[in-house]
Amino acid sequence: MKKIHLLLIKAFIRPFIATFFVMMFILLMFFLFKWIDDLIGKGFEWYTILELMYYASAANVSMALPLSVLLSSIMTFGTLGENYELVAIKSAGISLQRAMRPLLVVILMLTIASFLFSNYMLPKANLKFGSLLYDIRNKKLSFLIKPGVFNNAIPGYAIRVDSKDEDGMLHGIMIYDHKDNNGIPKVILAKEGKMEKTADGKSLILRLKNGVQYEEQAKNNGMYNPRQVFSRRRFKETAPEFDMSSFDGNTTDPNAFGNSTPMLNLKGLVKKRDSLKRQLDTLQINTIASFTGNFKQFNTTKGYTKYKTAPKKIDDVILKDIPNGSRKQSLENATNVVAGIMQHVPNWAPRQNDLTGEWIFTKVEYQRKFTLAASCILLFFIGAPLGAIIRKGGMGLPVVMAISFFLVYHIITTVAEKTAREGNLNPIFGMWIAVIVLSPLAAFLTYKATVDSALFDINAYKLFFTKFFKKKEK
Repeated sequence: MKKIHLLLIKAFIRPFIATFFVMMFILLMFFLFKWIDDLIGKGFEWYTILELMYYASAANVSMALPLSVLLSSIMTFGTLGENYELVAIKSAGISLQRAMRPLLVVILMLTIASFLFSNYMLPKANLKFGSLLYDIRNKKLSFLIKPGVFNNAIPGYAIRVDSKDEDGMLHGIMIYDHKDNNGIPKVILAKEGKMEKTADGKSLILRLKNGVQYEEQAKNNGMYNPRQVFSRRRFKETAPEFDMSSFDGNTTDPNAFGNSTPMLNLKGLVKKRDSLKRQLDTLQINTIASFTGNFKQFNTTKGYTKYKTAPKKIDDVILKDIPNGSRKQSLENATNVVAGIMQHVPNWAPRQNDLTGEWIFTKVEYQRKFTLAASCILLFFIGAPLGAIIRKGGMGLPVVMAISFFLVYHIITTVAEKTAREGNLNPIFGMWIAVIVLSPLAAFLTYKATVDSALFDINAYKLFFTKFFKKKEK
């Protein structure tokens, strides 16, 4: 048994390591293609890009690890079945479940490691990735200008400098402004200048010294007018302002790195979730108090009356049920109440939506710590019996089957997570729905593999239909 266990473990470990690193490489290439315009050719050091890719690779483990487990399981048992080694194991009286035990121990170790990784290492990697990306986007202001090369990183502008000092001082500056003036460029030349950010971080200021600005006029129809003499204006100092919206990315909030949800472990997620719940309760109490105050403010009845009156039926036209002398005052009170409510709704509704969305996101991320570990076990119990059934090794059919099943798992998980974050599905159910849906499939495949079912044998289906049609002819 020890030799069989070692054989199975060796047959599993080799393709698992190979497929894991291949998948990590492919996912890193996708990441590089996404950020290639912002990283390549902008003056960043090579080790800075490698560091960013290193931290980004941590997030790719959630996709690479389950797919590697699925693919290596199919390849392992498919190769054993193709070489009749699995038949020899079964002929020795060893069932498929017993043969899977050593690999199950390996998968359980991977499961525990993936949980610890999700809870401790991944939050730190996300924190490092977010802070480094934020630093790059800020340092990009000084790095994006390379001497002797026109840079178009800022939409509508082309900037070129002759030289650049270590402290960020630029010399021999030339700016082509294509943003205004109907497409006719405005040229700015300056001997020196320096880039700075505004206090709110939304704009970039280029402080220029000792320069001249050339500007040509356009006709009313936007065509270039060669007869119009261009204007020239000299300046000692000027500070054109550029919009920095092009530098914004859809990544981590730079204002709250440490408290961002993807950067927290289980303990931090529970603490943040409770804090958000308290904020939601406080907001709801204050809103109800504010609305109630508006009604009490225009309620002229003092105290309570001891007399009980029967409820009065109100028709469609409410004004008919109001006495003539009180209609004007009632309308004014109703208008004031509505105005008071509408004054609070624009402030309350967005805050309520933001807090609710973040609260749901904490619940989603809490469950994600466990779903990565559970997916390893689930996909192993799909891949191992599937490989024993198809009895094909190598990188052909096993890859197709693995990608097909993983796409089903990934699509279900992604759609359910998005629906849960929108508030249309319970976050716990949304994060576990893929496991719930595919668990019966794993049990079915394990049963079929145990009884040596020819589930994917085309010849078996041909034989079945041949016998079926022969019976129909008789």
